[in-house]
Amino acid sequence: MDANTRIEQLERKLQYLMDRTEILDCIARHARGCDRHDSDLLASAYHADGVDEHGWAINSGPKYPEWANAQHSAGSQQNMHNITTHACEIDGDVAHAESYAVGLFLNPDGQTARLIAGRYADRLERRDGEWRIALRRTTVDVLMTGEATILSTQLFKDLGYVKGMRDKRDVAYQRPLTLDETPADRW
Repeated sequence: MDANTRIEQLERKLQYLMDRTEILDCIARHARGCDRHDSDLLASAYHADGVDEHGWAINSGPKYPEWANAQHSAGSQQNMHNITTHACEIDGDVAHAESYAVGLFLNPDGQTARLIAGRYADRLERRDGEWRIALRRTTVDVLMTGEATILSTQLFKDLGYVKGMRDKRDVAYQRPLTLDETPADRW
C-alpha cells in the first residue's frame, strides 16, 4: 500500500471517529439539558426543523425544551437521564442511532421514585458541519416505581451530598470547579 492510500484510509477512519464522537456528544448534550432544565443546551441538540416524539407528544426541536421542562417539573423533583448502550450507522451526512436510556425520577412527594428504561431512535444530520437531531422517537421498554424515603433520612442528610439542581446553579456549571461552596443545595 502506498503512502497516499494509507493516508486516505487514516483520514476516513479519523472522520468516522470524529463523527461518532460528535453524534454521541449531541445525545449527551440532550440528556444534560433535560436534567439541568437548560433550554438552550437542550435545543442545541436539534436542528431548527427537528422533531421529537415522546408518546403522542410531538414537538419541534425549538419547542421541545419548553415541553420537556414542564413535564419534568410537573412529574418530579429531580430527574436524571443516563445514556448507556449506543449504536450508530453513518452514511455521509446522515446517521441513524439507537441509544439506550435509563431515566430516574424522584416523584413530587419526595418519597417515591420512578425508573424508566427505553431507547432513543434518532436520525441525525450533519448540516453546516454540525451533527444534530433531525428526528427522535422514544420507546419505553421498562417502567417501575419504588420508595425513595432514604433521601429524607437524617443518616443520608448527614452525609452532605450536593443535590443536583435544575439550572445553572448546579455544581457541573461551576468554573473553575473547586471545593468552594456553590449556590447548589445539599440534601
